[in-house]
Amino acid sequence: MAKSITRNYIYNLSYQILTLITPFITIPYLSRVLGTDGIGEYSFTFSVVTYFVLAANLGVSNYAQREIAYAQEDTYRQSRTFFEVNVLRFLLVLVSLVVYYFVVASWQVSHTIYWLQALNIVAVAFDISWFFQGLEEFGKIVFRNFLVRLTNVVLIFVLIHASSDLLIYTALIGVMNIISGLLIWFYVPQYVHRVPIKEWHPFRNFDYILQLFLPQIAIQIYVVMDKTMLGVLSGSYAENGYYEQADKIVKLLLTIATSLGTVMLPRISHAYAQGRRAEVKRYMLRSFQFTWFLTIPMCLGIIAIAPNFVPWFFGPGYEPVILVLQVISGIIIAVGISNVIGIQYLIPTNRQNELTLSVTLGALFNLVLNYLLIPHYQAVGVAMATLLTEFLVTGIQFYLVRKDFNFCTIVKLSFPYWLVGGVMFLAVYLGGKSLTPSFMHTAGMAAIGGMIYIVFLFCGKDKLLYEVLQQLQNKLQR
Repeated sequence: MAKSITRNYIYNLSYQILTLITPFITIPYLSRVLGTDGIGEYSFTFSVVTYFVLAANLGVSNYAQREIAYAQEDTYRQSRTFFEVNVLRFLLVLVSLVVYYFVVASWQVSHTIYWLQALNIVAVAFDISWFFQGLEEFGKIVFRNFLVRLTNVVLIFVLIHASSDLLIYTALIGVMNIISGLLIWFYVPQYVHRVPIKEWHPFRNFDYILQLFLPQIAIQIYVVMDKTMLGVLSGSYAENGYYEQADKIVKLLLTIATSLGTVMLPRISHAYAQGRRAEVKRYMLRSFQFTWFLTIPMCLGIIAIAPNFVPWFFGPGYEPVILVLQVISGIIIAVGISNVIGIQYLIPTNRQNELTLSVTLGALFNLVLNYLLIPHYQAVGVAMATLLTEFLVTGIQFYLVRKDFNFCTIVKLSFPYWLVGGVMFLAVYLGGKSLTPSFMHTAGMAAIGGMIYIVFLFCGKDKLLYEVLQQLQNKLQR
């Protein structure tokens, strides 16, 4: 039976909202307790271990999710893929852990926090969310993540009380990532059937998996390497702390903007596998419009409320985060659109090499910009480099799909949202100038901005908004 895109999006969005709410509870607490240096040290060491987490993943998740989606009516093929992928991931995790040990052991640094960060590599071995994403069973993933998120929040307040608790915090995050992976295994017997071991071929399509791995390497170079380079070139954990906090806020909003991609990848993969090209194109145009609808007000809203939001949210000492946050907020739009092209279209349609090209060029561009900008502008320089890089990648991807989607048509979809978003921005930004930083004032600015955006779109009879409201009305009347 076909899964509902709307229901799956609501499942996925509900978790994204939870990921948005819980950090708003923990980030202010942790920023004050751990301080800029503690946050910065965690950010730097996590950026190091991320490369090994990436190697342990090796592009397997996207490949496996697509394979499961292709075979939604073939339980044998699903089960065989499940066993093959897990054997491969266990081997990759083992190799990554061994290499990580020898690399870190050779450094003349305090090793404890690096050993605790290794728990994040171990967690990769137990993460099978790709299987249920491929089946479009998002409810089970959301339930698992919901439990883990809430438990994590409680344990942060129970266990973390001073800057000296940085190691406890690092261990807690790693352990919770492992538990998060283990919990979903209870659902496996309902979907996976026995397949003889002799029919397992874990290195099946390994060359294709490597092709998917290449764009991930390039993406990580400018997603994680910026934090590594900032720590090395600035020589200050505090600068890492400023950038980390701004990056967290933007990435939290970005999860909402890109959550549709998680739902649409298996749907588009399945439609493409059955040759329904017109349906694929229709899904894509809706994704573009929905992404403009969400990302434009998010970006403009963050720029407008940052001066009021940062001082009370992060506390004293984080004032430099304001400018960093305003600069980097533009990636919400760029990444949102590139996610539609790259994740929702290029991967399902077997054009991952073009995705690799776009992000590889972006990674090289980002490395050069970081090298030039960090010594002079430090955290702000990294934000500038990241922003320019993301727009470059999006531009390249638009060029690569120019024969499939008309650039002017897609950009034209954004015009109403830029117009209404601009009105919203002016109202919130100018109104906020006379307000002192506080939770109530920031909440009021956000609420007023949201109301202006929705009301103006409603009065302008925006087709997408009307369809969303109609669907909600139909569900309430059932």
